[in-house]
Amino acid sequence: MRLTKATNYALHTMLFLAVNPSDEHIGVAKLAERQKVSTTYLSKILTKLVKSGMIESVSGANGGYKLKPGGEGVSLLEVIKAIEGLTPMFDYCLNHNPDCLIQKAIESAEEKLLDELNQTRIVDLANKMNKTSI
Repeated sequence: MRLTKATNYALHTMLFLAVNPSDEHIGVAKLAERQKVSTTYLSKILTKLVKSGMIESVSGANGGYKLKPGGEGVSLLEVIKAIEGLTPMFDYCLNHNPDCLIQKAIESAEEKLLDELNQTRIVDLANKMNKTSI
């Protein structure tokens, strides 16, 4: 698993959409401005989130993006997978021996990280954000 800037922007976009009213579509320009990124770059990221079924897009003057119903329940891991796919964090032992103790330790740590990312939902972060901003 690799976390790039694209994943960072995707996660922040999902969080921003979760804390805004669900009936409101937010334009790519506003989303890009909040994160200080180009609209072209963010549009590519948003396309992946739309294809993954996490957000919806509407064209036109009042168009933009919003979470699909239940989208706030998406986990951080699901967003990461939508943007990056999921590959191992490390190329373990050089000989790829399945009994390699280093490989086993790293696989165990990676599994714990993936579990944590899978358990953390966008709504969890949105709730924390709302509490701290009051």
